[in-house]
Amino acid sequence: MAELFIGLMSGTSMDGVDGVVADFSSGVRVLRHASTGFSDALRAELMALNASGPDELHRGWLAGNALMRVYADVVRQLLADAGIVPAAVSAIGAHGQTVRHRPQQFDGTGYTIQLAQPALLAELTGIRVVADFRSRDVAAGGQGAPLAPFFHQSVFAQPGETVGVLNIGGISNLTVLRADGSMQGFDCGPGNALMDAWCEQHTGRPYDDNGAWAATGRVLPDLLALLLGEPYLSMPPPKSTGRDLFNRPWLAAHLRGFAGAAAADVQATLTEFTARACADDVHRHADALRKLVVCGGGALNGFLTRRLQALLPRTQVVSSAAEGLPPLQVEAAAFAWLAMKCVRGEKLALQSTTGARGARVLGGIYPA
Repeated sequence: MAELFIGLMSGTSMDGVDGVVADFSSGVRVLRHASTGFSDALRAELMALNASGPDELHRGWLAGNALMRVYADVVRQLLADAGIVPAAVSAIGAHGQTVRHRPQQFDGTGYTIQLAQPALLAELTGIRVVADFRSRDVAAGGQGAPLAPFFHQSVFAQPGETVGVLNIGGISNLTVLRADGSMQGFDCGPGNALMDAWCEQHTGRPYDDNGAWAATGRVLPDLLALLLGEPYLSMPPPKSTGRDLFNRPWLAAHLRGFAGAAAADVQATLTEFTARACADDVHRHADALRKLVVCGGGALNGFLTRRLQALLPRTQVVSSAAEGLPPLQVEAAAFAWLAMKCVRGEKLALQSTTGARGARVLGGIYPA
Protein backbone atom coordinates (compact mmCIF):
# COMPACT_ATOMS: atom_id res chain seq x y z
CA MET A 1 0.00 0.00 0.00
CA ALA A 2 1.34 3.40 -0.99
CA GLU A 3 2.54 5.76 1.75
CA LEU A 4 2.45 9.15 0.08
CA PHE A 5 4.03 12.37 1.30
CA ILE A 6 4.56 15.71 -0.41
CA GLY A 7 7.77 17.69 0.12
CA LEU A 8 8.06 21.40 -0.61
CA MET A 9 11.34 23.30 -0.63
CA SER A 10 12.19 26.93 -1.26
CA GLY A 11 15.89 27.28 -0.62
CA THR A 12 18.49 29.97 -0.16
CA SER A 13 18.65 30.62 -3.90
CA MET A 14 15.17 32.16 -3.44
CA ASP A 15 14.17 31.46 -7.02
CA GLY A 16 10.99 29.51 -6.37
CA VAL A 17 9.50 26.30 -4.99
CA ASP A 18 10.24 22.67 -5.85
CA GLY A 19 7.77 19.99 -4.81
CA VAL A 20 7.53 16.23 -5.07
CA VAL A 21 5.06 13.48 -4.31
CA ALA A 22 7.02 10.56 -2.87
CA ASP A 23 6.01 7.04 -1.90
CA PHE A 24 7.85 5.68 1.14
CA SER A 25 6.06 2.34 1.38
CA SER A 26 9.18 0.59 0.07
CA GLY A 27 12.29 2.72 0.00
CA VAL A 28 12.07 6.12 -1.66
CA ARG A 29 10.17 6.58 -4.91
CA VAL A 30 9.39 10.03 -6.32
CA LEU A 31 6.18 9.89 -8.32
CA ARG A 32 5.92 13.47 -9.54
CA HIS A 33 7.90 16.71 -9.44
CA ALA A 34 6.57 20.23 -9.94
CA SER A 35 8.11 23.65 -9.58
CA THR A 36 7.16 27.28 -9.88
CA GLY A 37 9.09 30.52 -9.69
CA PHE A 38 8.40 33.43 -7.38
CA SER A 39 6.92 36.64 -8.65
CA ASP A 40 9.41 39.48 -8.80
CA ALA A 41 7.61 41.21 -5.92
CA LEU A 42 7.65 38.17 -3.62
CA ARG A 43 11.27 37.36 -4.39
CA ALA A 44 12.29 40.95 -3.71
CA GLU A 45 10.42 40.96 -0.40
CA LEU A 46 11.93 37.64 0.71
CA MET A 47 15.38 38.93 -0.19
CA ALA A 48 14.74 42.16 1.71
CA LEU A 49 13.63 40.27 4.81
CA ASN A 50 17.08 38.71 5.07
CA ALA A 51 18.22 41.99 6.57
CA SER A 52 16.78 44.27 9.24
CA GLY A 53 14.21 46.74 7.98
CA PRO A 54 11.03 48.60 8.89
CA ASP A 55 7.90 46.77 10.04
CA GLU A 56 9.53 43.36 9.73
CA LEU A 57 6.93 41.43 11.74
CA HIS A 58 4.05 42.68 9.60
CA ARG A 59 5.92 42.21 6.32
CA GLY A 60 7.27 38.82 7.32
CA TRP A 61 3.85 37.47 8.18
CA LEU A 62 2.33 38.65 4.92
CA ALA A 63 5.27 37.25 2.96
CA GLY A 64 4.69 33.92 4.73
CA ASN A 65 1.05 34.01 3.67
CA ALA A 66 2.05 34.71 0.06
CA LEU A 67 4.62 31.92 0.16
CA MET A 68 2.02 29.42 1.37
CA ARG A 69 -0.21 30.33 -1.57
CA VAL A 70 2.65 29.48 -3.91
CA TYR A 71 3.20 26.25 -1.98
CA ALA A 72 -0.51 25.43 -2.33
CA ASP A 73 -0.32 25.99 -6.09
CA VAL A 74 2.53 23.49 -6.30
CA VAL A 75 0.55 20.97 -4.22
CA ARG A 76 -2.46 21.30 -6.52
CA GLN A 77 -0.22 20.73 -9.54
CA LEU A 78 1.34 17.65 -7.95
CA LEU A 79 -2.05 16.18 -7.08
CA ALA A 80 -3.33 16.77 -10.61
CA ASP A 81 -0.23 15.33 -12.25
CA ALA A 82 -0.23 12.27 -9.99
CA GLY A 83 -3.99 11.78 -10.29
CA ILE A 84 -4.51 11.59 -6.53
CA VAL A 85 -6.84 13.31 -4.07
CA PRO A 86 -5.72 15.19 -0.94
CA ALA A 87 -6.94 12.40 1.34
CA ALA A 88 -4.40 10.04 -0.24
CA VAL A 89 -1.48 12.11 1.07
CA SER A 90 -0.31 11.41 4.61
CA ALA A 91 1.27 14.84 5.07
CA ILE A 92 3.05 17.74 3.43
CA GLY A 93 6.58 18.54 4.57
CA ALA A 94 6.89 22.32 4.14
CA HIS A 95 10.32 23.79 4.71
CA GLY A 96 9.40 27.47 4.46
CA GLN A 97 11.79 30.24 3.46
CA THR A 98 14.86 30.85 5.58
CA VAL A 99 15.37 34.57 6.16
CA ARG A 100 17.64 34.49 9.24
CA HIS A 101 19.95 31.78 10.50
CA ARG A 102 21.83 32.58 13.71
CA PRO A 103 22.05 29.38 15.79
CA GLN A 104 24.00 29.38 19.07
CA GLN A 105 24.45 33.15 18.92
CA PHE A 106 23.41 36.01 21.23
CA ASP A 107 22.07 33.98 24.18
CA GLY A 108 23.77 30.65 23.51
CA THR A 109 20.73 29.16 21.79
CA GLY A 110 20.14 31.65 18.98
CA TYR A 111 17.50 31.04 16.36
CA THR A 112 16.70 30.09 12.79
CA ILE A 113 13.69 31.64 11.03
CA GLN A 114 11.82 30.00 8.17
CA LEU A 115 8.87 32.07 6.99
CA ALA A 116 5.85 29.78 6.74
CA GLN A 117 2.22 29.71 7.77
CA PRO A 118 1.60 25.96 7.96
CA ALA A 119 -1.91 26.44 9.33
CA LEU A 120 -2.79 28.41 6.20
CA LEU A 121 -1.24 25.73 3.98
CA ALA A 122 -3.34 23.06 5.74
CA GLU A 123 -6.44 25.18 5.12
CA LEU A 124 -5.61 25.75 1.46
CA THR A 125 -4.81 22.11 0.68
CA GLY A 126 -6.89 20.04 3.10
CA ILE A 127 -3.76 18.03 3.94
CA ARG A 128 -1.89 17.65 7.23
CA VAL A 129 1.24 19.81 7.24
CA VAL A 130 4.57 19.23 8.98
CA ALA A 131 6.73 22.35 9.28
CA ASP A 132 9.26 24.10 11.54
CA PHE A 133 11.82 21.30 11.19
CA ARG A 134 14.85 23.24 12.35
CA SER A 135 13.88 24.92 15.63
CA ARG A 136 13.87 21.77 17.79
CA ASP A 137 17.42 21.04 16.73
CA VAL A 138 18.46 24.60 17.65
CA ALA A 139 16.66 24.23 20.99
CA ALA A 140 18.72 21.08 21.60
CA GLY A 141 21.95 23.00 21.08
CA GLY A 142 22.35 22.24 17.39
CA GLN A 143 22.92 24.30 14.28
CA GLY A 144 19.49 23.52 12.83
CA ALA A 145 21.21 22.73 9.54
CA PRO A 146 21.91 20.91 7.41
CA LEU A 147 19.10 18.37 7.80
CA ALA A 148 19.23 16.82 4.32
CA PRO A 149 22.18 14.50 5.23
CA PHE A 150 19.79 12.13 6.99
CA PHE A 151 17.86 11.73 3.75
CA HIS A 152 21.07 11.49 1.75
CA GLN A 153 22.06 8.56 3.91
CA SER A 154 18.79 6.76 3.18
CA VAL A 155 19.11 7.26 -0.59
CA PHE A 156 22.76 7.48 -1.57
CA ALA A 157 24.66 5.36 1.00
CA GLN A 158 26.51 2.38 -0.48
CA PRO A 159 27.60 -0.42 1.88
CA GLY A 160 31.35 -0.66 2.25
CA GLU A 161 32.02 2.59 0.35
CA THR A 162 32.47 6.21 1.35
CA VAL A 163 30.21 8.46 -0.71
CA GLY A 164 29.92 12.25 -0.68
CA VAL A 165 26.77 14.20 -1.44
CA LEU A 166 27.19 17.87 -2.28
CA ASN A 167 24.04 19.97 -2.38
CA ILE A 168 24.64 23.31 -4.12
CA GLY A 169 21.74 25.65 -3.52
CA GLY A 170 22.20 29.25 -2.45
CA ILE A 171 24.51 27.76 0.19
CA SER A 172 26.45 24.52 -0.36
CA ASN A 173 26.44 21.62 2.07
CA LEU A 174 28.44 18.42 2.11
CA THR A 175 27.38 15.03 3.43
CA VAL A 176 30.02 12.36 3.96
CA LEU A 177 28.53 8.85 4.13
CA ARG A 178 31.37 6.71 5.41
CA ALA A 179 31.98 3.08 4.62
CA ASP A 180 31.52 2.15 8.30
CA GLY A 181 27.96 3.57 8.31
CA SER A 182 28.81 6.80 10.13
CA MET A 183 27.85 10.17 8.69
CA GLN A 184 29.00 13.78 8.79
CA GLY A 185 27.28 16.81 7.29
CA PHE A 186 27.80 20.57 7.34
CA ASP A 187 27.55 23.74 5.26
CA CYS A 188 30.67 24.37 3.18
CA GLY A 189 29.92 28.01 2.39
CA PRO A 190 28.43 29.82 -0.60
CA GLY A 191 26.72 27.89 -3.36
CA ASN A 192 24.85 29.88 -5.98
CA ALA A 193 24.06 32.91 -3.81
CA LEU A 194 27.01 35.12 -4.72
CA MET A 195 27.17 34.01 -8.35
CA ASP A 196 23.46 34.69 -8.79
CA ALA A 197 23.66 38.09 -7.12
CA TRP A 198 26.55 39.23 -9.34
CA CYS A 199 24.94 37.83 -12.48
CA GLU A 200 21.65 39.59 -11.77
CA GLN A 201 23.40 42.87 -10.98
CA HIS A 202 25.38 42.92 -14.25
CA THR A 203 23.26 41.03 -16.78
CA GLY A 204 19.70 41.29 -15.43
CA ARG A 205 19.45 37.50 -15.49
CA PRO A 206 18.71 35.69 -12.20
CA TYR A 207 21.51 33.16 -12.68
CA ASP A 208 24.41 32.27 -14.96
CA ASP A 209 22.88 29.57 -17.15
CA ASN A 210 25.25 26.58 -17.23
CA GLY A 211 28.04 28.90 -16.08
CA ALA A 212 28.37 30.19 -19.66
CA TRP A 213 29.17 33.77 -18.58
CA ALA A 214 31.72 32.69 -15.98
CA ALA A 215 33.42 30.55 -18.62
CA THR A 216 34.20 33.71 -20.64
CA GLY A 217 36.11 35.29 -17.75
CA ARG A 218 39.39 34.58 -16.02
CA VAL A 219 39.94 33.95 -12.33
CA LEU A 220 41.43 36.89 -10.43
CA PRO A 221 43.99 35.27 -8.06
CA ASP A 222 44.13 38.14 -5.55
CA LEU A 223 40.35 38.31 -5.27
CA LEU A 224 40.08 34.53 -4.95
CA ALA A 225 42.63 34.53 -2.14
CA LEU A 226 40.72 37.27 -0.35
CA LEU A 227 37.42 35.37 -0.64
CA LEU A 228 39.01 32.15 0.55
CA GLY A 229 40.29 34.00 3.62
CA GLU A 230 36.75 34.11 5.04
CA PRO A 231 37.10 32.62 8.58
CA TYR A 232 33.91 30.55 8.28
CA LEU A 233 35.57 28.30 5.71
CA SER A 234 38.24 27.06 8.12
CA MET A 235 35.89 26.54 11.08
CA PRO A 236 35.52 22.89 12.11
CA PRO A 237 32.10 21.20 11.83
CA PRO A 238 29.42 21.17 13.04
CA LYS A 239 28.72 24.47 11.31
CA SER A 240 26.07 26.09 9.17
CA THR A 241 25.68 29.39 7.41
CA GLY A 242 23.37 31.37 5.15
CA ARG A 243 22.67 34.76 3.63
CA ASP A 244 23.31 36.28 7.05
CA LEU A 245 26.99 35.97 6.07
CA PHE A 246 27.29 35.36 2.32
CA ASN A 247 25.24 38.24 0.95
CA ARG A 248 25.55 41.30 -1.28
CA PRO A 249 27.15 43.52 1.41
CA TRP A 250 29.75 40.80 2.13
CA LEU A 251 30.54 40.61 -1.58
CA ALA A 252 30.69 44.39 -1.97
CA ALA A 253 33.13 44.67 0.93
CA HIS A 254 35.46 42.11 -0.67
CA LEU A 255 35.29 43.83 -4.05
CA ARG A 256 36.33 47.28 -2.84
CA GLY A 257 39.87 46.90 -4.12
CA PHE A 258 38.79 45.51 -7.48
CA ALA A 259 36.75 48.36 -8.93
CA GLY A 260 38.38 48.04 -12.36
CA ALA A 261 37.84 44.31 -12.71
CA ALA A 262 35.79 43.03 -15.63
CA ALA A 263 32.39 41.74 -14.51
CA ALA A 264 32.93 38.39 -16.26
CA ASP A 265 36.24 37.95 -14.42
CA VAL A 266 34.49 38.51 -11.10
CA GLN A 267 31.86 35.92 -12.09
CA ALA A 268 34.59 33.43 -12.99
CA THR A 269 36.26 34.09 -9.63
CA LEU A 270 33.01 33.66 -7.69
CA THR A 271 32.41 30.35 -9.47
CA GLU A 272 35.94 29.23 -8.60
CA PHE A 273 35.36 30.36 -5.01
CA THR A 274 32.29 28.13 -4.69
CA ALA A 275 34.11 25.20 -6.30
CA ARG A 276 37.20 25.67 -4.09
CA ALA A 277 35.20 26.01 -0.87
CA CYS A 278 33.47 22.71 -1.63
CA ALA A 279 36.55 20.88 -2.90
CA ASP A 280 38.66 22.03 0.04
CA ASP A 281 36.11 20.54 2.44
CA VAL A 282 36.22 17.24 0.57
CA HIS A 283 40.01 17.24 0.97
CA ARG A 284 39.73 18.11 4.68
CA HIS A 285 37.04 15.65 5.66
CA ALA A 286 36.91 12.89 3.02
CA ASP A 287 40.20 12.92 1.17
CA ALA A 288 39.84 9.31 0.02
CA LEU A 289 36.41 9.96 -1.48
CA ARG A 290 35.85 8.08 -4.73
CA LYS A 291 32.41 9.43 -5.66
CA LEU A 292 30.79 12.84 -5.10
CA VAL A 293 27.08 13.07 -5.92
CA VAL A 294 26.05 16.64 -6.74
CA CYS A 295 22.48 17.91 -6.38
CA GLY A 296 20.65 21.22 -6.14
CA GLY A 297 20.58 23.95 -8.77
CA GLY A 298 24.38 24.09 -8.87
CA ALA A 299 24.43 20.60 -10.36
CA LEU A 300 22.98 22.16 -13.53
CA ASN A 301 25.92 24.57 -13.82
CA GLY A 302 28.22 22.65 -16.14
CA PHE A 303 31.12 25.05 -15.73
CA LEU A 304 30.95 24.77 -11.95
CA THR A 305 30.80 20.97 -11.96
CA ARG A 306 33.73 20.80 -14.39
CA ARG A 307 35.74 22.95 -12.00
CA LEU A 308 34.80 20.62 -9.15
CA GLN A 309 35.99 17.64 -11.16
CA ALA A 310 39.28 19.39 -11.98
CA LEU A 311 39.84 20.20 -8.30
CA LEU A 312 39.00 16.62 -7.26
CA PRO A 313 40.87 14.53 -9.85
CA ARG A 314 40.71 11.31 -7.79
CA THR A 315 36.95 11.62 -7.21
CA GLN A 316 34.18 10.87 -9.68
CA VAL A 317 31.86 13.87 -9.69
CA VAL A 318 28.37 12.84 -10.83
CA SER A 319 24.90 14.36 -10.92
CA SER A 320 22.37 12.88 -8.51
CA ALA A 321 20.35 12.04 -11.64
CA ALA A 322 22.88 9.27 -12.30
CA GLU A 323 21.99 7.87 -8.87
CA GLY A 324 18.24 7.87 -9.61
CA LEU A 325 17.11 11.23 -8.25
CA PRO A 326 17.33 14.41 -10.39
CA PRO A 327 19.12 17.37 -8.74
CA LEU A 328 16.07 19.60 -8.32
CA GLN A 329 14.08 16.84 -6.60
CA VAL A 330 16.51 15.91 -3.83
CA GLU A 331 15.79 18.60 -1.23
CA ALA A 332 12.03 18.52 -1.76
CA ALA A 333 12.13 14.73 -1.36
CA ALA A 334 14.21 15.22 1.79
CA PHE A 335 11.45 17.28 3.42
CA ALA A 336 8.80 14.76 2.38
CA TRP A 337 10.99 12.15 4.11
CA LEU A 338 11.46 14.34 7.20
CA ALA A 339 7.68 14.82 7.36
CA MET A 340 7.27 11.05 7.28
CA LYS A 341 9.76 10.68 10.14
CA CYS A 342 7.91 13.30 12.19
CA VAL A 343 4.49 11.73 11.62
CA ARG A 344 5.91 8.38 12.72
CA GLY A 345 7.49 10.00 15.77
CA GLU A 346 10.95 8.78 14.81
CA LYS A 347 13.97 10.56 16.25
CA LEU A 348 17.00 11.50 14.17
CA ALA A 349 20.50 11.25 15.65
CA LEU A 350 21.68 14.80 15.05
CA GLN A 351 25.01 14.94 16.86
CA SER A 352 27.22 14.13 13.86
CA THR A 353 25.71 16.80 11.64
CA THR A 354 24.21 19.66 13.63
CA GLY A 355 25.91 19.09 16.96
CA ALA A 356 22.64 18.80 18.89
CA ARG A 357 22.72 17.09 22.29
CA GLY A 358 20.93 13.98 21.10
CA ALA A 359 18.31 12.43 18.88
CA ARG A 360 15.11 14.43 18.46
CA VAL A 361 11.84 14.31 16.53
CA LEU A 362 11.92 17.28 14.14
CA GLY A 363 8.89 19.29 13.04
CA GLY A 364 5.52 20.46 14.22
CA ILE A 365 2.27 18.96 12.95
CA TYR A 366 -0.74 20.99 11.75
CA PRO A 367 -3.73 18.69 11.18
CA ALA A 368 -5.82 18.95 8.04
